[in-house]
Amino acid sequence: MINSVKKTSKVLEMDVLLNDKEAPKFPNVGDIIKGGVIEVGSSIIYIDLGPIGTGVIYGYGKFDGLTMIKELKQGDPISATVTDIENEDGFVEMSLKQTSLEMVWKELEKKMEEKEVIITKVLEANKGGLMIKINNVIGFLPASQLSNKNYPRVGDGDKNKILSLLMQLVNKDIKVRIIGLDKNEGKLVVSEKATKTEEEKQKVSKLQVGNIVEGEISGIVNFGAFVKFSDNLEGLVHISELAWKLIDDPRKLFNVGKKVKCKIIGIDDSRISLSIKALERDPWQEVSEKYKVGQKVKGEVTKVNPFGAFVQLDKDIHGLAHISKLAEESGIELLKVGETYEFDIISIEPSEHRLGLKPKINEEQTQEKKKSKKIEKVKAKSKEDKKEDKNVKKIKKVEKKSKEGKDDKGKEEKTKKKSKK
Repeated sequence: MINSVKKTSKVLEMDVLLNDKEAPKFPNVGDIIKGGVIEVGSSIIYIDLGPIGTGVIYGYGKFDGLTMIKELKQGDPISATVTDIENEDGFVEMSLKQTSLEMVWKELEKKMEEKEVIITKVLEANKGGLMIKINNVIGFLPASQLSNKNYPRVGDGDKNKILSLLMQLVNKDIKVRIIGLDKNEGKLVVSEKATKTEEEKQKVSKLQVGNIVEGEISGIVNFGAFVKFSDNLEGLVHISELAWKLIDDPRKLFNVGKKVKCKIIGIDDSRISLSIKALERDPWQEVSEKYKVGQKVKGEVTKVNPFGAFVQLDKDIHGLAHISKLAEESGIELLKVGETYEFDIISIEPSEHRLGLKPKINEEQTQEKKKSKKIEKVKAKSKEDKKEDKNVKKIKKVEKKSKEGKDDKGKEEKTKKKSKK
């Protein structure tokens, strides 16, 4: 076959040169040219380049995983870079090295569109996830996209402990699906969670929003808790769905292994969203019976933000003392976390789970703050005055030196005059 291709190439080239009025324009080394596949061998591809002749690509087998090359058939178009105008066998030698990148990204796009499950090896781990490689392109697998089996559940959220668990996956094969790519920026993002088997999908399909499930806490993270229930399925209870009260850290409320009942509040493909508080009485439905606008109450400050302070009034109800409701002389800095203060209730919105508060800062605290501000002003003024005095002294010193210099010069001139006389 190779000999026949060579003969055909030579005959075609000579016929064109003898019969065509206009000779073909031959490419230069480095040009990317396109042709049609004549034959795909075990390690060589023959390409019909028309009047130019026949091209060959050697060693294409090194591009493992490029099914686009493996599936090439006679007549299919292919582009490659010219490396030799005419090699010792009379062929135009070509290379996929410079053009393979384009083909790689097209192949990756195809894999993403077809939702193909790919087996790849984990190259390394960092605190954010894992690095993998597909078709010689380095990709990233975020920790949040790991399956329930491999997700690093660390009780205290310690990043070093998380990294230690992720490191255990290095050099192991993992099934992933491409969920995002950007050829221009060289970004490739994959997911292990997205490779759910049909069996798992069928299990999830039997569930409905509103179902009550029983299970146990299988993992706790900063944004919520994972619950494993029947058929080895697992869902996430977001931090906002753990309880009606305000929660900063889920670990203060739950422990791994604790038995819980949850309500399914959302199903997105194979992602299951659960709620624990949905099965409990909503204390905000009765808040108006317990609290009234204008009422004076005591509460403990649990958190202070630039926009205000969160205040726990009882085990279920919290309010917000917004910064806009604080008088200038009684700023937010007077409210300390863990301390209890008196407040006036200024608004109640049960449907929004909101209760507005205004702190009753006593006269002693206000005077103390005013006194503190005065002391700060005096200190600042004293500092400015000292700075000014220092500058004045410097100026006087310079003036003195200048004057002394003039005096010395005058004396010197007088001495010269006397000497002349």
